[in-house]
Amino acid sequence: MRTITILGATGSIGASTLDLIRRNRTDWRVVALTAHSQANELARLAREFRPEIAVIGDEARLPELREALAGTGIESAGGAQALCEAAGRATDLTVSAIVGAAGLAPTMAAIEQGGVVALANKEALVSAGDVMTAAVARFGATLLPTDSEHNAIFQCLQAGRIEDVRSITLTASGGPFREWTWDQLRAASPAQALKHPNWDMGAKITIDSATMMNKGLEYIEAHRLFPVGLEKIRILVHPQSVIHSMVEYRDGSTLAQLGPSDMRVPIASCLAWPARMDTPCAPLDLAALGSLTFFAPDEERFPATRLAREAAEAGGAAPAVLSAANEVAVAAFLAGQIAFTDISALVAQTLDSDLPPAPQCLDDVLAVDAVARVRAAEMLEITRVA
Repeated sequence: MRTITILGATGSIGASTLDLIRRNRTDWRVVALTAHSQANELARLAREFRPEIAVIGDEARLPELREALAGTGIESAGGAQALCEAAGRATDLTVSAIVGAAGLAPTMAAIEQGGVVALANKEALVSAGDVMTAAVARFGATLLPTDSEHNAIFQCLQAGRIEDVRSITLTASGGPFREWTWDQLRAASPAQALKHPNWDMGAKITIDSATMMNKGLEYIEAHRLFPVGLEKIRILVHPQSVIHSMVEYRDGSTLAQLGPSDMRVPIASCLAWPARMDTPCAPLDLAALGSLTFFAPDEERFPATRLAREAAEAGGAAPAVLSAANEVAVAAFLAGQIAFTDISALVAQTLDSDLPPAPQCLDDVLAVDAVARVRAAEMLEITRVA
């Protein structure tokens, strides 16, 4: 029996992970479950999976969690420090699925305990790439990419040496608006943007998919995980979301990982690594699909991928500023404060301001994130007034 901690247990990645554990209960013992604010749902999961501890990020919800767990013998705690302490408990595998910059410190705590971290928080490597990869080396931890695209690349790289890679291609669905005009995009509502054609995901990542920022963040993350050089990483729109990524080798061979649009497939790859495990996902029926299509991204209508590439090339604090400004812009769009097309514009304006020095440690990363959020909020106020 292996032990597991799930950071972000009530989100879509957490739910998919727990579904797989539920189907393989004799293989796993849960050490810790965490959530941001859904105290009752966290308590329900804790009662089912019996972790040592359940932690709620919003400390104001801790009394609610404690009441719901009364008499169970399950430890409960709340707040940012408690999240880090739970993430730092010794365990065989930690699934890091807290969305956004809130997941930075807990992910680092998991790395510092030297175990295996299944990373589903892309902002961690985008904002703190150099700091985090240095910590992985220092503490002897292992990062397993859980995003479908990076997990696909990870699987394809098992067939050859990274020195022999000619290119890496990240595929993108293109989101719900891939065929929309600029005028249509400007008028797009949050409800429309949240209707992804292929994937069932949380609100923030779904909006990122609609703007293509999700693919931009993944471009930076791929650069951190697979050091082949930025010039060898490409983005290709693939509406069917069947091929999740591809790796081309120097001999002309291109390997692709195919699978259904179900996050349980890459999560299962991490849970069972280096072996394989069963999932309830239906196998691909390529004859029923009929055809797979591909085209280059349109960076005029969807400038987010260009912004991410420029931030990656600039290095230093730029990726962290990009990520923080995007979180502010997405929240503003979901709140009805700005238009859909203003999301990337707000990020670009924030990046155009004077950037802080390159972060050298996690505290530096968090400071850059805080400064970027203030600047993005200032730009947001100007945008709203205009």
